[in-house]
Amino acid sequence: MSNSNLTRRQLLKTTAALGTTGAFYGPWKHNRVYAAATDKPFKVGITSDASGQYANSGASDRRGINMAIDEYNAKGGVLGRKIEAIHIDTETTAATGSRVAERLINREEVGFLIGAVSSGVANAISQVAQKNGVIYFNTNSSSPTESGENCHRVKFVWDGNGTNFAKAAVKNSIDRFGDQWVLLTNDYVWGHNTAAATRTLLEQYGGTVIDEILVPQGTRDFSAALLNIQQTNPNVVAAAIGGDDQKAMRQQVAQLGMGASPAWINNQQDWPDVYGLPLDNLFGVFGTTWYYNLDLPGVTDFVKRYQEAYPDTQMRVPGNVFYNGYMAMKNMLDAMERAGTTNNIAVIKELEGHKMPALERMQHHDAWIDHATHQVQQTIYLATANTASDNPDDMFEILSNVPPEDVRDAEAEAKCVLEPYEDTPTFDT
Repeated sequence: MSNSNLTRRQLLKTTAALGTTGAFYGPWKHNRVYAAATDKPFKVGITSDASGQYANSGASDRRGINMAIDEYNAKGGVLGRKIEAIHIDTETTAATGSRVAERLINREEVGFLIGAVSSGVANAISQVAQKNGVIYFNTNSSSPTESGENCHRVKFVWDGNGTNFAKAAVKNSIDRFGDQWVLLTNDYVWGHNTAAATRTLLEQYGGTVIDEILVPQGTRDFSAALLNIQQTNPNVVAAAIGGDDQKAMRQQVAQLGMGASPAWINNQQDWPDVYGLPLDNLFGVFGTTWYYNLDLPGVTDFVKRYQEAYPDTQMRVPGNVFYNGYMAMKNMLDAMERAGTTNNIAVIKELEGHKMPALERMQHHDAWIDHATHQVQQTIYLATANTASDNPDDMFEILSNVPPEDVRDAEAEAKCVLEPYEDTPTFDT
Protein backbone atom coordinates (compact mmCIF):
# COMPACT_ATOMS: atom_id res chain seq x y z
CA MET A 1 0.00 0.00 0.00
CA SER A 2 1.46 3.41 -0.96
CA ASN A 3 1.47 6.40 1.35
CA SER A 4 -0.91 8.25 -0.98
CA ASN A 5 -3.60 5.65 -0.27
CA LEU A 6 -3.02 5.33 3.47
CA THR A 7 -6.05 6.58 5.41
CA ARG A 8 -5.71 8.52 8.61
CA ARG A 9 -7.46 5.79 10.61
CA GLN A 10 -5.14 3.14 9.12
CA LEU A 11 -2.17 5.29 10.05
CA LEU A 12 -3.37 5.71 13.60
CA LYS A 13 -3.76 1.96 13.98
CA THR A 14 -0.33 1.39 12.45
CA THR A 15 1.43 3.93 14.64
CA ALA A 16 -0.32 2.59 17.74
CA ALA A 17 1.05 -0.87 16.93
CA LEU A 18 4.55 0.55 16.35
CA GLY A 19 4.52 2.44 19.63
CA THR A 20 7.50 4.79 19.94
CA THR A 21 10.07 2.58 18.26
CA GLY A 22 9.76 3.81 14.69
CA ALA A 23 9.62 7.05 12.74
CA PHE A 24 7.38 7.86 9.81
CA TYR A 25 7.86 10.95 7.67
CA GLY A 26 5.56 12.42 5.07
CA PRO A 27 2.53 14.70 4.59
CA TRP A 28 0.67 15.88 7.71
CA LYS A 29 -2.55 14.00 6.89
CA HIS A 30 -0.54 10.75 6.88
CA ASN A 31 1.75 11.60 9.74
CA ARG A 32 0.24 13.72 12.50
CA VAL A 33 1.74 11.57 15.23
CA TYR A 34 5.27 12.68 14.26
CA ALA A 35 4.66 16.31 13.29
CA ALA A 36 5.48 17.92 16.64
CA ALA A 37 8.65 19.92 16.06
CA THR A 38 8.99 22.40 18.91
CA ASP A 39 9.07 25.39 16.55
CA LYS A 40 5.84 24.35 14.84
CA PRO A 41 2.88 26.50 15.98
CA PHE A 42 0.12 24.76 17.88
CA LYS A 43 -3.02 25.26 15.79
CA VAL A 44 -6.46 25.76 17.31
CA GLY A 45 -9.60 25.50 15.17
CA ILE A 46 -12.35 27.90 16.26
CA THR A 47 -15.81 26.59 15.32
CA SER A 48 -18.09 29.46 16.30
CA ASP A 49 -20.93 31.06 14.37
CA ALA A 50 -20.30 34.29 12.46
CA SER A 51 -23.71 34.22 10.78
CA GLY A 52 -27.14 32.84 11.55
CA GLN A 53 -29.19 32.99 14.74
CA TYR A 54 -26.19 32.95 17.08
CA ALA A 55 -23.82 35.27 15.22
CA ASN A 56 -23.66 37.79 18.10
CA SER A 57 -22.89 35.10 20.65
CA GLY A 58 -20.39 33.52 18.25
CA ALA A 59 -18.49 36.82 18.05
CA SER A 60 -18.39 37.06 21.84
CA ASP A 61 -17.28 33.43 22.11
CA ARG A 62 -14.36 34.13 19.73
CA ARG A 63 -13.29 37.20 21.64
CA GLY A 64 -13.03 35.14 24.82
CA ILE A 65 -11.10 32.36 23.08
CA ASN A 66 -8.72 34.80 21.41
CA MET A 67 -8.02 36.78 24.59
CA ALA A 68 -6.92 33.58 26.33
CA ILE A 69 -4.70 32.68 23.36
CA ASP A 70 -3.18 36.17 23.23
CA GLU A 71 -2.41 36.08 26.95
CA TYR A 72 -0.75 32.68 26.63
CA ASN A 73 1.27 33.76 23.58
CA ALA A 74 2.46 36.84 25.50
CA LYS A 75 3.95 34.41 28.05
CA GLY A 76 5.69 32.31 25.39
CA GLY A 77 2.88 30.08 24.11
CA VAL A 78 2.09 26.54 25.23
CA LEU A 79 5.01 24.19 25.89
CA GLY A 80 7.24 26.73 24.16
CA ARG A 81 5.12 26.80 20.98
CA LYS A 82 3.18 29.75 19.61
CA ILE A 83 -0.58 29.22 19.47
CA GLU A 84 -2.22 29.96 16.12
CA ALA A 85 -6.01 30.27 15.80
CA ILE A 86 -7.95 29.49 12.62
CA HIS A 87 -11.66 30.39 12.50
CA ILE A 88 -14.26 29.18 10.01
CA ASP A 89 -17.93 30.22 10.28
CA THR A 90 -20.23 27.32 11.23
CA GLU A 91 -23.30 29.39 10.18
CA THR A 92 -25.52 28.02 13.01
CA THR A 93 -26.00 24.95 10.79
CA ALA A 94 -25.13 21.37 11.75
CA ALA A 95 -24.13 20.34 8.22
CA THR A 96 -21.79 23.30 7.97
CA GLY A 97 -20.39 22.48 11.40
CA SER A 98 -19.44 18.98 10.18
CA ARG A 99 -17.75 20.34 7.05
CA VAL A 100 -15.88 22.98 9.04
CA ALA A 101 -14.62 20.40 11.53
CA GLU A 102 -13.43 18.09 8.74
CA ARG A 103 -11.62 20.93 7.00
CA LEU A 104 -9.96 22.25 10.15
CA ILE A 105 -8.71 18.79 11.11
CA ASN A 106 -7.70 17.36 7.74
CA ARG A 107 -6.69 20.47 5.76
CA GLU A 108 -5.75 23.12 8.30
CA GLU A 109 -3.91 20.62 10.55
CA VAL A 110 -5.44 21.79 13.85
CA GLY A 111 -4.82 19.82 17.01
CA PHE A 112 -7.80 21.11 18.95
CA LEU A 113 -11.33 22.43 18.23
CA ILE A 114 -13.23 24.98 20.31
CA GLY A 115 -16.46 26.96 20.07
CA ALA A 116 -20.23 26.49 19.81
CA VAL A 117 -23.52 28.10 20.69
CA SER A 118 -26.04 25.91 18.86
CA SER A 119 -26.27 22.43 20.39
CA GLY A 120 -27.07 20.85 17.03
CA VAL A 121 -23.91 22.32 15.55
CA ALA A 122 -21.87 21.26 18.59
CA ASN A 123 -23.12 17.68 18.29
CA ALA A 124 -22.16 17.56 14.61
CA ILE A 125 -18.68 18.92 15.31
CA SER A 126 -18.12 16.49 18.16
CA GLN A 127 -18.88 13.45 15.97
CA VAL A 128 -16.15 14.50 13.54
CA ALA A 129 -13.80 15.27 16.43
CA GLN A 130 -14.31 11.85 18.03
CA LYS A 131 -13.72 10.07 14.71
CA ASN A 132 -10.36 11.83 14.47
CA GLY A 133 -9.43 11.85 18.16
CA VAL A 134 -9.31 15.66 18.26
CA ILE A 135 -10.21 17.22 21.60
CA TYR A 136 -13.24 19.50 21.24
CA PHE A 137 -14.42 22.10 23.74
CA ASN A 138 -18.12 22.94 23.44
CA THR A 139 -17.98 26.39 24.98
CA ASN A 140 -21.54 27.72 24.97
CA SER A 141 -24.24 25.28 23.86
CA SER A 142 -26.56 24.06 26.57
CA SER A 143 -28.71 21.11 25.56
CA PRO A 144 -28.61 18.35 28.21
CA THR A 145 -27.89 15.93 25.36
CA GLU A 146 -24.41 17.44 24.93
CA SER A 147 -23.27 15.89 28.20
CA GLY A 148 -25.82 13.06 27.97
CA GLU A 149 -26.51 10.76 25.04
CA ASN A 150 -24.31 12.84 22.68
CA CYS A 151 -21.25 12.87 24.94
CA HIS A 152 -17.86 11.78 23.60
CA ARG A 153 -14.46 11.01 25.06
CA VAL A 154 -12.94 13.98 23.21
CA LYS A 155 -15.72 16.48 24.02
CA PHE A 156 -15.84 18.75 27.07
CA VAL A 157 -18.92 20.90 27.81
CA TRP A 158 -18.24 24.27 29.47
CA ASP A 159 -21.67 25.84 29.89
CA GLY A 160 -24.47 24.98 32.27
CA ASN A 161 -27.18 22.95 30.57
CA GLY A 162 -30.95 23.25 30.47
CA THR A 163 -31.40 20.86 33.39
CA ASN A 164 -28.92 22.77 35.57
CA PHE A 165 -30.77 26.04 35.00
CA ALA A 166 -34.20 24.43 35.44
CA LYS A 167 -33.13 22.86 38.74
CA ALA A 168 -32.05 26.29 39.97
CA ALA A 169 -35.35 27.97 39.06
CA VAL A 170 -38.36 25.64 38.84
CA LYS A 171 -39.26 24.81 42.46
CA ASN A 172 -38.76 28.36 43.68
CA SER A 173 -40.92 29.65 40.81
CA ILE A 174 -43.76 27.23 41.59
CA ASP A 175 -43.72 28.35 45.21
CA ARG A 176 -43.63 32.02 44.30
CA PHE A 177 -45.80 32.30 41.19
CA GLY A 178 -48.03 29.22 40.90
CA ASP A 179 -48.16 25.74 39.39
CA GLN A 180 -49.91 26.26 36.02
CA TRP A 181 -47.23 26.69 33.36
CA VAL A 182 -46.91 27.18 29.59
CA LEU A 183 -43.69 26.16 27.84
CA LEU A 184 -42.49 28.39 24.98
CA THR A 185 -39.89 26.37 23.11
CA ASN A 186 -37.48 26.90 20.21
CA ASP A 187 -38.17 24.00 17.86
CA TYR A 188 -34.72 22.38 17.80
CA VAL A 189 -32.55 20.17 20.00
CA TRP A 190 -31.65 22.69 22.72
CA GLY A 191 -35.20 23.97 23.04
CA HIS A 192 -36.77 20.49 23.11
CA ASN A 193 -34.38 19.08 25.69
CA THR A 194 -34.46 22.15 27.90
CA ALA A 195 -38.27 22.12 27.85
CA ALA A 196 -38.26 18.40 28.66
CA ALA A 197 -36.04 19.02 31.69
CA THR A 198 -38.37 21.79 32.85
CA ARG A 199 -41.43 19.57 32.38
CA THR A 200 -39.88 16.73 34.40
CA LEU A 201 -39.03 19.01 37.31
CA LEU A 202 -42.37 20.77 37.16
CA GLU A 203 -44.23 17.48 37.46
CA GLN A 204 -41.88 16.35 40.23
CA TYR A 205 -42.79 19.40 42.30
CA GLY A 206 -46.53 19.20 41.65
CA GLY A 207 -46.89 21.65 38.77
CA THR A 208 -48.73 21.22 35.47
CA VAL A 209 -47.83 22.01 31.87
CA ILE A 210 -51.09 23.29 30.42
CA ASP A 211 -49.62 23.98 26.98
CA GLU A 212 -46.37 23.92 25.03
CA ILE A 213 -45.91 26.31 22.11
CA LEU A 214 -43.20 25.39 19.60
CA VAL A 215 -41.46 28.30 17.89
CA PRO A 216 -39.38 27.65 14.74
CA GLN A 217 -35.83 29.00 14.66
CA GLY A 218 -35.75 32.34 12.87
CA THR A 219 -39.12 33.50 14.22
CA ARG A 220 -39.48 37.29 14.32
CA ASP A 221 -43.26 37.59 14.83
CA PHE A 222 -44.40 36.15 18.16
CA SER A 223 -47.91 37.61 18.05
CA ALA A 224 -49.68 34.26 17.59
CA ALA A 225 -47.75 32.65 20.45
CA LEU A 226 -48.34 35.61 22.75
CA LEU A 227 -52.06 35.67 21.95
CA ASN A 228 -52.19 31.97 22.84
CA ILE A 229 -50.49 32.73 26.15
CA GLN A 230 -52.96 35.53 26.92
CA GLN A 231 -55.89 33.20 26.25
CA THR A 232 -54.41 30.33 28.27
CA ASN A 233 -53.57 32.66 31.20
CA PRO A 234 -50.89 30.56 32.95
CA ASN A 235 -49.15 31.48 36.19
CA VAL A 236 -45.74 31.10 34.53
CA VAL A 237 -44.27 31.01 31.02
CA ALA A 238 -41.05 28.98 30.87
CA ALA A 239 -39.21 30.13 27.74
CA ALA A 240 -36.44 28.20 26.04
CA ILE A 241 -35.88 30.72 23.24
CA GLY A 242 -32.36 31.69 22.18
CA GLY A 243 -30.30 34.04 20.06
CA ASP A 244 -31.99 36.62 17.83
CA ASP A 245 -35.33 34.85 18.37
CA GLN A 246 -35.19 35.72 22.05
CA LYS A 247 -34.44 39.37 21.34
CA ALA A 248 -37.52 39.60 19.12
CA MET A 249 -39.64 37.79 21.71
CA ARG A 250 -38.57 40.09 24.53
CA GLN A 251 -39.28 43.23 22.53
CA GLN A 252 -42.78 42.06 21.60
CA VAL A 253 -43.65 40.88 25.13
CA ALA A 254 -42.64 44.31 26.46
CA GLN A 255 -44.65 46.11 23.78
CA LEU A 256 -47.76 44.18 24.79
CA GLY A 257 -47.20 44.89 28.48
CA MET A 258 -46.95 41.16 29.28
CA GLY A 259 -43.61 41.24 31.09
CA ALA A 260 -45.07 41.34 34.60
CA SER A 261 -47.99 38.95 34.18
CA PRO A 262 -47.76 36.06 33.69
CA ALA A 263 -44.40 35.47 35.36
CA TRP A 264 -41.59 34.62 32.93
CA ILE A 265 -38.76 32.16 33.51
CA ASN A 266 -36.11 32.19 30.82
CA ASN A 267 -34.01 29.06 31.26
CA GLN A 268 -30.75 30.77 30.38
CA GLN A 269 -29.92 34.35 29.46
CA ASP A 270 -26.91 34.87 27.21
CA TRP A 271 -25.48 38.37 27.54
CA PRO A 272 -25.16 39.06 23.77
CA ASP A 273 -28.89 38.39 23.32
CA VAL A 274 -29.98 41.27 25.57
CA TYR A 275 -27.07 43.70 25.79
CA GLY A 276 -28.32 47.19 24.96
CA LEU A 277 -32.03 46.39 25.22
CA PRO A 278 -34.26 48.60 27.40
CA LEU A 279 -34.65 47.23 30.92
CA ASP A 280 -38.38 46.65 30.39
CA ASN A 281 -37.32 44.02 27.84
CA LEU A 282 -35.38 42.20 30.54
CA PHE A 283 -38.44 40.94 32.40
CA GLY A 284 -38.67 37.72 34.39
CA VAL A 285 -36.11 35.54 36.13
CA PHE A 286 -33.31 33.87 34.17
CA GLY A 287 -30.18 31.82 34.66
CA THR A 288 -26.53 32.53 33.87
CA THR A 289 -23.11 31.20 34.81
CA TRP A 290 -21.31 34.51 35.32
CA TYR A 291 -21.79 38.28 35.51
CA TYR A 292 -19.25 41.03 35.02
CA ASN A 293 -20.30 42.88 38.19
CA LEU A 294 -19.98 40.00 40.67
CA ASP A 295 -18.30 41.19 43.86
CA LEU A 296 -15.56 38.57 43.70
CA PRO A 297 -11.75 38.68 43.48
CA GLY A 298 -10.39 38.92 39.95
CA VAL A 299 -13.58 40.15 38.28
CA THR A 300 -12.58 43.82 38.04
CA ASP A 301 -9.20 42.95 36.54
CA PHE A 302 -10.82 40.54 34.07
CA VAL A 303 -13.20 43.27 32.87
CA LYS A 304 -10.29 45.70 32.52
CA ARG A 305 -8.32 43.21 30.41
CA TYR A 306 -11.35 42.70 28.19
CA GLN A 307 -11.76 46.44 27.65
CA GLU A 308 -8.07 46.85 26.86
CA ALA A 309 -8.13 43.93 24.42
CA TYR A 310 -11.33 45.08 22.66
CA PRO A 311 -11.53 48.88 22.93
CA ASP A 312 -13.74 49.23 19.85
CA THR A 313 -16.39 46.60 20.51
CA GLN A 314 -19.90 47.92 21.15
CA MET A 315 -20.30 45.46 24.03
CA ARG A 316 -18.38 47.41 26.64
CA VAL A 317 -18.29 44.70 29.29
CA PRO A 318 -17.86 40.92 28.98
CA GLY A 319 -20.74 38.51 29.52
CA ASN A 320 -21.20 34.81 30.16
CA VAL A 321 -20.51 33.75 26.55
CA PHE A 322 -17.16 35.57 26.50
CA TYR A 323 -16.38 34.18 29.94
CA ASN A 324 -17.07 30.58 28.85
CA GLY A 325 -14.92 30.96 25.73
CA TYR A 326 -12.05 32.42 27.73
CA MET A 327 -12.19 29.88 30.55
CA ALA A 328 -12.42 26.94 28.16
CA MET A 329 -9.42 28.03 26.07
CA LYS A 330 -7.31 28.90 29.11
CA ASN A 331 -8.04 25.56 30.76
CA MET A 332 -7.13 23.64 27.61
CA LEU A 333 -3.73 25.33 27.48
CA ASP A 334 -3.27 24.90 31.23
CA ALA A 335 -4.00 21.17 30.86
CA MET A 336 -1.32 20.80 28.19
CA GLU A 337 1.18 22.55 30.45
CA ARG A 338 0.28 20.28 33.38
CA ALA A 339 0.50 17.17 31.17
CA GLY A 340 3.77 18.34 29.63
CA THR A 341 2.57 17.13 26.23
CA THR A 342 0.04 17.77 23.47
CA ASN A 343 -0.78 14.05 23.22
CA ASN A 344 -4.57 13.97 23.08
CA ILE A 345 -5.12 11.02 25.43
CA ALA A 346 -2.74 12.42 28.03
CA VAL A 347 -4.49 15.80 27.89
CA ILE A 348 -7.95 14.19 28.11
CA LYS A 349 -6.89 12.33 31.25
CA GLU A 350 -5.48 15.56 32.68
CA LEU A 351 -8.84 17.29 32.12
CA GLU A 352 -11.07 14.54 33.50
CA GLY A 353 -11.98 15.31 37.09
CA HIS A 354 -9.92 18.50 37.10
CA LYS A 355 -10.91 20.78 39.99
CA MET A 356 -11.11 24.55 39.51
CA PRO A 357 -11.17 26.70 42.67
CA ALA A 358 -13.87 29.36 42.94
CA LEU A 359 -11.16 32.04 43.06
CA GLU A 360 -9.74 30.89 39.72
CA ARG A 361 -13.20 30.69 38.14
CA MET A 362 -14.44 34.02 39.57
CA GLN A 363 -17.56 32.23 40.80
CA HIS A 364 -19.00 31.59 44.27
CA HIS A 365 -18.33 27.85 44.41
CA ASP A 366 -15.57 25.50 43.31
CA ALA A 367 -16.08 23.88 39.90
CA TRP A 368 -14.84 20.63 38.38
CA ILE A 369 -14.91 18.68 35.13
CA ASP A 370 -17.16 15.67 35.60
CA HIS A 371 -15.41 12.33 35.01
CA ALA A 372 -18.59 10.68 33.77
CA THR A 373 -19.94 13.33 31.38
CA HIS A 374 -17.09 15.79 30.73
CA GLN A 375 -19.41 18.66 31.69
CA VAL A 376 -18.10 21.46 33.89
CA GLN A 377 -20.07 21.38 37.15
CA GLN A 378 -20.29 25.00 38.27
CA THR A 379 -22.22 27.72 40.08
CA ILE A 380 -25.57 28.66 38.56
CA TYR A 381 -26.86 32.21 39.11
CA LEU A 382 -30.46 33.41 38.95
CA ALA A 383 -30.97 37.02 37.93
CA THR A 384 -33.53 39.61 36.88
CA ALA A 385 -33.46 43.16 35.50
CA ASN A 386 -31.46 45.62 37.60
CA THR A 387 -33.88 48.55 37.81
CA ALA A 388 -31.96 50.19 40.67
CA SER A 389 -28.84 51.12 38.67
CA ASP A 390 -28.31 54.09 36.35
CA ASN A 391 -25.34 52.36 34.69
CA PRO A 392 -26.62 51.15 31.29
CA ASP A 393 -24.16 48.24 31.35
CA ASP A 394 -25.25 46.99 34.77
CA MET A 395 -28.38 45.24 33.49
CA PHE A 396 -28.60 42.21 35.82
CA GLU A 397 -29.53 41.97 39.48
CA ILE A 398 -28.14 38.68 40.76
CA LEU A 399 -30.80 37.07 42.98
CA SER A 400 -29.01 33.91 44.11
CA ASN A 401 -26.12 31.56 43.48
CA VAL A 402 -26.66 27.82 43.53
CA PRO A 403 -23.83 25.32 44.23
CA PRO A 404 -23.09 22.82 41.45
CA GLU A 405 -24.01 19.84 43.64
CA ASP A 406 -27.59 21.15 43.89
CA VAL A 407 -28.15 21.37 40.12
CA ARG A 408 -26.23 18.34 38.87
CA ASP A 409 -27.82 16.63 35.87
CA ALA A 410 -28.10 12.99 36.99
CA GLU A 411 -30.14 12.04 33.92
CA ALA A 412 -27.35 13.14 31.56
CA GLU A 413 -24.88 11.09 33.56
CA ALA A 414 -27.11 8.02 33.22
CA LYS A 415 -27.30 8.48 29.42
CA CYS A 416 -23.64 9.33 28.75
CA VAL A 417 -21.38 6.50 27.59
CA LEU A 418 -17.88 7.78 26.82
CA GLU A 419 -15.89 5.85 24.24
CA PRO A 420 -13.00 3.80 25.69
CA TYR A 421 -9.56 5.38 25.43
CA GLU A 422 -8.41 2.52 23.22
CA ASP A 423 -11.20 3.25 20.73
CA THR A 424 -10.24 6.92 20.51
CA PRO A 425 -7.56 7.67 17.89
CA THR A 426 -4.43 8.96 19.57
CA PHE A 427 -1.87 11.44 18.27
CA ASP A 428 0.54 14.11 19.38
CA THR A 429 0.16 17.29 17.34
